[in-house]
Amino acid sequence: MRSLITSPTRAVIATLFLLVLAAFPFFEEEFYTEMVTRVMILSIFAVSLDLLLGYTGLISFGHAAWFGLGGYVLALLGTKYRLTESLWLTMPAAMAVTAAASFLVGLLVLRTRGMFFIMVTLAFAQIFYFFFHDVEALGGSSDGLHLRGKPSASIGEWVPFDLSDTNTLYYFVLVVLVALLLFMVLLLRSPLGRALQGIRENEHRMEAIGFPVFRYKLAAFTISGAFAGLAGYLFAVLNGSVNPEMLSWHQSADGLLILILGGMGQLWGGVIGAFTFVLLQQVLSGVADKWHLWMGIIIILLVLFLPGGMISLLDRLKGLWQGRAA
Repeated sequence: MRSLITSPTRAVIATLFLLVLAAFPFFEEEFYTEMVTRVMILSIFAVSLDLLLGYTGLISFGHAAWFGLGGYVLALLGTKYRLTESLWLTMPAAMAVTAAASFLVGLLVLRTRGMFFIMVTLAFAQIFYFFFHDVEALGGSSDGLHLRGKPSASIGEWVPFDLSDTNTLYYFVLVVLVALLLFMVLLLRSPLGRALQGIRENEHRMEAIGFPVFRYKLAAFTISGAFAGLAGYLFAVLNGSVNPEMLSWHQSADGLLILILGGMGQLWGGVIGAFTFVLLQQVLSGVADKWHLWMGIIIILLVLFLPGGMISLLDRLKGLWQGRAA
């Protein structure tokens, strides 16, 4: 369905939203600043998953493997083996390792389709989970690993910013989120992005006209894994620790729920979904003991009455307004 909200209107709404985020730390509420930082990290994770689910049509139940792996790369380099604590080395390393791992796994799992693909991605995620859970000498068992401190942003003697400051970390994550969204815009407008969306619509037709579908899907799987690793890296920086739960299927399920709430195949769907997901958690957990039950009911109602996610709400409201005017 064609969107009723024009591109200029969407650009204005997005700009206002980013300005609100930029001004948020000025309220000087450290707890809420950390919470919004967490939401933005979940947004990065959801956007990375949306490249697979919303734009390529690949339903992965193992996306948390790359999220947790990115965090463990930081913990191993900076804490376990004390090789480096530099932000400029550990962050690219986390993305490189998760990209390489997702590439190798993708070579195998992308040879399956449908339900088999879902189950194989889940199986690989569980392998990663139990690897870090059971090998105590490497992953610290169920307790995980605690970081010695935040990564250093120093360049020689010059320190441009300090991630141990709550507001500085907040703005750093915000910049990363904006950079990812801009990258997604360029990617989706590129021949690769157009091909991925074609694969989502009709994979067999794309094969029939000569597109190397497997290579395109492998590229999407690798890029998606790299950005999920980036989200896990930032999550570890925020928490100051990592544990095997970051790789569990629950984390993958949260990513899927976020996209369902926000809207799949929409650039801002992951961001809106992450804010909606955390807001519902905070509100429901404060007013109800069995808040998971109410969360499930709300998700069911949203799927039934707002299948396009929260991002389609503006289109619905504008459609109703135009209908009344007519």
